[in-house]
Amino acid sequence: MDSEAAALDRTYALLREQVAPKAQIIDRDVEALREVLSQFCEQNLMALKRPEEYGGPAVGEEGFRKFQEEIARTSGVFAFLQTQHQSAVSMISSSRNEVLRQEYLPMMGDGRKLVGIGFSQLRRGGPPIMTAKETEGGYILDGSVPWITGWSFYPEFVVGATLPDGRALFAIAPLVDTEDGGTVKISPPMRLAAMEAAMTVSAQFESFFVPDSRVLFIREAGWIRNNDMINIALQGHFALGCAQAGIDIVGMNAEKKGLPFLQQAKEALERELAECHEATAEAQKSVDEQTTDERLRVRAWAIDLAVRCAHAAVASSSGAANSIDHPAQRVYREALVYTVSAQTTQIMEGTLRRLVERC
Repeated sequence: MDSEAAALDRTYALLREQVAPKAQIIDRDVEALREVLSQFCEQNLMALKRPEEYGGPAVGEEGFRKFQEEIARTSGVFAFLQTQHQSAVSMISSSRNEVLRQEYLPMMGDGRKLVGIGFSQLRRGGPPIMTAKETEGGYILDGSVPWITGWSFYPEFVVGATLPDGRALFAIAPLVDTEDGGTVKISPPMRLAAMEAAMTVSAQFESFFVPDSRVLFIREAGWIRNNDMINIALQGHFALGCAQAGIDIVGMNAEKKGLPFLQQAKEALERELAECHEATAEAQKSVDEQTTDERLRVRAWAIDLAVRCAHAAVASSSGAANSIDHPAQRVYREALVYTVSAQTTQIMEGTLRRLVERC
């Protein structure tokens, strides 16, 4: 079993040697993206936070956040795809369903079990659009899951559904059309401005039976809002990685064009990124209510910085950045995704407040 350091070293080597040279291709080519995913499975690197008793390598929070930054720096679409499965690993690891843990976790690093997630609908206000009702031996699911990334990559996903008393059920469901035990119908892949190759779909459930054996856990009413508050700053690491990708392009252009102001811009953005990174790490040390405003501030800062660094990459690349094959074009679109990923109303407000304060 790999140590944390060994697993991360192999991960970064794959990112440098296999993903980075193909970043433009896998951004738009589903099969090229599938090949990269297979390489990570072959290296048993798809379950980095998996507990040691199920195969490890049990990467800690600090190491995992650094990994998030590096993968976002290298390829947004691959970061977007694999984080679905890495999140499912964490969720299954925290389940008290030992049978499910034994069945899935040993096979989630090497790709024998690949699982996505689909529970953003729990953030929506108003009547729930995905519901669960208890029945003998399990639950009946009805409704729609509007966002599931990884269709054709992941045959299953962790679905979130609201129970009549407001609690949230999480269970493993098929990410394929089926009429076995009810109906699951998957939409065609969505047309998206960025990260389209990750194959995002929606799903419609009708009287679909999930047995107790496939249930991870049931969380209290309002769980996702509390979880989002804890993760405000944590989700910013993808934006920080995107910011670094933009700075990398500015640096390459500075070296290529020999213009002093490009090097000055790179250095200024690097200094701000270091400051934002430090503030993010500090905000994560405490999760009490008093630090919520600070965590919102640094998340909005990370989003803003990612967009500005991506814009700097575009500006420093001149007209070439308008080519769909240019890395600045890709990073600029990726910054859009990190602006709205795991967005709550408070994060939206914080993001807009930071933008408006410049007026």
